[in-house]
This record gives sequence, C-alpha cells and structure tokens, in this order.
Amino acid sequence: MRKNLRVAAYAICVRDGQLLLARSPAPGGGFEWVLPGGGMEHGEDPYDTVVREVEEETGYLVEPTGLLGMDSVHRLSRAVDHQGLALVYEARITGGELRYETNGSTDMAAWHPLDTVTGLTLVPMVGKGLALWRERPATGRVPRKMNTE
Repeated sequence: MRKNLRVAAYAICVRDGQLLLARSPAPGGGFEWVLPGGGMEHGEDPYDTVVREVEEETGYLVEPTGLLGMDSVHRLSRAVDHQGLALVYEARITGGELRYETNGSTDMAAWHPLDTVTGLTLVPMVGKGLALWRERPATGRVPRKMNTE
C-alpha cells in the first residue's frame, strides 16, 4: 500500500465582519467555497505557503498574525494510506487587490458576511478553521465535534 502525506496551510482572514473565501469546482459538478490556502511545496515553510497561496487565489498580500491550530485527516483505501495535515493561520491583509485566480484550483474569491457563511456550499475545512478562530483551543486542535471530514 502506498503512503501519502499532504501538508497544507490555510488563512482565516476576517475584516469588517466578513470572511475571505475562494471558490473551487466541487466533485460531481457545481462549486464550493474554501479557505484561501493550499499545499506546501517540498522544502517550503508553512508560513510562506499560506502567504503564497492567499496571493495566488485572491490577489491579496497577507501577514499571518498567529497559528490558530491544525487538523489531521487519515483516510485508507485499497491503494493509498493518506494523511493530510492542515495548518490554519489567522492573517491580515497588508496589500494587493482582490482578483480572481486564473488557471488555478479556484476561479474566484469574495468576502462573505460571517453570519451568512453557513448558508454557502462549503468544504469541511471552512467550518474547522472558523471553529479554531472562534474557540482558540489551547491544544491547537480542531474540536472533536468538528473533526468529521
């Protein structure tokens, strides 16, 4: 069985009561909203990953202001033993302008009022990231009730 480890870094950017999200094609059609961020390149520091990924997906320059925590997912299939580790940073916008990514994993980015985010089609990581942002657990782990991905 092949083993696969993926490390990713995501940003929670909240400004004026709104959350920055990127839109990605969903499996099976349609779209879903994701936290800006993505996979770490070999040798890259996760801090640098989140800065790079947010700029690629949204056009914004960010400064991570704190590591909120992490989420770990383990999936087994016949061919692959996959583990994913997601680091979630709080970040503030320091420059750039909102724009859409071209030829990437997302097709647009937008600000959404925090009180309407749950009405969107979201990947589970958005809820997990918001739980870390709201609850700020001392362990840095996603609360078990959210760890259902």
